[in-house]
Amino acid sequence: MLIGNLTRDPEVRTTPTGLTICKLGLAVNRNYTTKDGEKREETTFVDIDAFGRQAEVLGQYLRKGRPLFVEGRLKFDQWETPEGDKRSKLGVVLDNFQFLGDNRDSDSQGAPAGYEQNSPAPRKAPTQKPAADDTDSGFDDDVPF
Repeated sequence: MLIGNLTRDPEVRTTPTGLTICKLGLAVNRNYTTKDGEKREETTFVDIDAFGRQAEVLGQYLRKGRPLFVEGRLKFDQWETPEGDKRSKLGVVLDNFQFLGDNRDSDSQGAPAGYEQNSPAPRKAPTQKPAADDTDSGFDDDVPF
């Protein structure tokens, strides 16, 4: 699980078989205090790959600088350069995401900032009030949390 800001606009492409792929860059910040009491900030840059419908949605609504919550799995890539040097990179394959920020962050197409990709529709509150003499509501008043 990561929370960060996009470092660049999403790069969306479609494979010859019709699969949509979206590549994102995410900057994740960490604030901490050293043993000497000095406050520091550390930024880690993470490459993220999304596929299918999620890739389409991310490409449509996100732009550089927007905050994003990502759930995914790590993927380790290895390759060899034309010069024969071995290279490797650790990235994230997106499983789920949620837009962050307020509605002022949404673009003109109106994706709500709180839009969550795999969330169920919100439930409506019940319209019927419990009877005034109903003392056994099924809830214990001494809940420890």
